[in-house]
Amino acid sequence: MTAFIPLSDLGPRICILGPSNSGKSTLAHAIAQKTACPVVHLDQLHHLPHTRWQPRPEAQFLALHRAAVQEEHWVMEGNYTRCLPARLERATGVILLDIALPHMLLRYVRRTLFERERVGGIAMGNQRDRITVEMLKYLIVTTPQNRKRHRQRLADCALPTLFLSSPAKVSACWRAWAL
Repeated sequence: MTAFIPLSDLGPRICILGPSNSGKSTLAHAIAQKTACPVVHLDQLHHLPHTRWQPRPEAQFLALHRAAVQEEHWVMEGNYTRCLPARLERATGVILLDIALPHMLLRYVRRTLFERERVGGIAMGNQRDRITVEMLKYLIVTTPQNRKRHRQRLADCALPTLFLSSPAKVSACWRAWAL
């Protein structure tokens, strides 16, 4: 069995990074329940409520992000690399989910077809997300480039970090932390 750093070693401000559909929101919710830290979904800060992924004005998003990272406790999930330096400056620990493309595609299809209430950190209400060519292209073409950047950031990070590279490792981590 793989040994994982104790969850407490990641501190009161945990940053969860990883590709779309890698399980960031699910892990963030579980950690938040265990630690009583609030969850911050960057997708909720970036997108206007009750819309189908309509972005907020950039200045408004950045202001919301700034306010969120200044809090004393949080589990923050999402990438938005343009504001990642500010997040990492306040974070006390980082988790990188680096799940293989076939698993991400399966999660994407499953959540768009069957999960009506919540897609990632976005409450969908009665709307159902749709499978789109744009998202498929993002997962297949853009994610491999982002993957390299995220791995390098993690390697350069002086904070306590955890790298989870498969669903089996994520599950083992859940068990180790009793999430």
